[in-house]
Amino acid sequence: MIDLSTNYLGLKLRSPLVVSASPLSRDVDGICRLEDAGASAVVLYSLFEEQLRQEEADLDYHLAAGTESFAESLTYFPQASEFHVGPEGYLNHIRKAKASVSIPIIASLNGSTLGGWTKFAGEIERAGADAIECNIYYIPTDPHITAADVEKTYLDILRAVKATVTIPVAVKLSPFFSNMANMAGRLDEAGADALVLFNRFYQPDIDLEELVIQPNVLLSTPQALRLPLTWIGILFGKVKAGLAATGGVHGAEDVIKLLMVGANVTMLCSSLMRHGVNHLRHVEREVREWMEEHEYESVAQMQGSMSQIKCPDPGAFERAQYMRAVKGMQHLHMAGWR
Repeated sequence: MIDLSTNYLGLKLRSPLVVSASPLSRDVDGICRLEDAGASAVVLYSLFEEQLRQEEADLDYHLAAGTESFAESLTYFPQASEFHVGPEGYLNHIRKAKASVSIPIIASLNGSTLGGWTKFAGEIERAGADAIECNIYYIPTDPHITAADVEKTYLDILRAVKATVTIPVAVKLSPFFSNMANMAGRLDEAGADALVLFNRFYQPDIDLEELVIQPNVLLSTPQALRLPLTWIGILFGKVKAGLAATGGVHGAEDVIKLLMVGANVTMLCSSLMRHGVNHLRHVEREVREWMEEHEYESVAQMQGSMSQIKCPDPGAFERAQYMRAVKGMQHLHMAGWR
């Protein structure tokens, strides 16, 4: 009997297949469909810091403006009339979701400053959320802000949320730190129960006909997998925090690879938006089939088996592999000229 169960944020999950923050969780019926399809937990769509700071009458404008700065695609959001407007709507959504499904519900707070949104974490806990994912979406554009200032912002937000709640707290962060390993270690020491790797920044495009800046939102591709795979493989065994992979998780092979480098869970979004929520069933079935074929009995047996600390060639995660890859490309180029 294949045991797909895993532990994440202190929660025992039936499988590592978690649905990341997205419009798929914008209504309770959608969450029920995700549970039926096999999701072991759902991260709700994000409550944005801006929603806590603006009056309800101004919310539509502030959701539409600066779309490129948000970590999730507002293109996929419902119209304002359909949106769970404001903080109270978000809390009600948590309550209804908890009453309707048996899988854990993880709330998502999206912000970039230390402010009122951290205090709202307590309301989220009281509404019944099983955990909170702090989606710290911060693009510093002031040249006077130092790397140390940026890192302090992340740590201050985490500490503020941890001081407010007793439920587990995950931090979803970008890979753009001078020393990602050091930052992961400091977040771990500051109390992060899990690290979600990685956030994606949505860069704007230019409409050459209208001559305006416009959002350019792209769903992830399987190629995005390499970044979380690399860093989870490096961090496994070096931090106590759980490790969640997000971005590029499209099929069973992606899930298996990430578990082998040390992920506790693998988060899906883009593949479900492309193929429908029932894609979860196919991924789970194929993971089971692969494990049976390769004689793995459990996720725990697989987890971290190909991480840096257990890999026969730990240099594959570091500069040595880069040098080999470059030399390999040179050999291919030379062979093509012969």
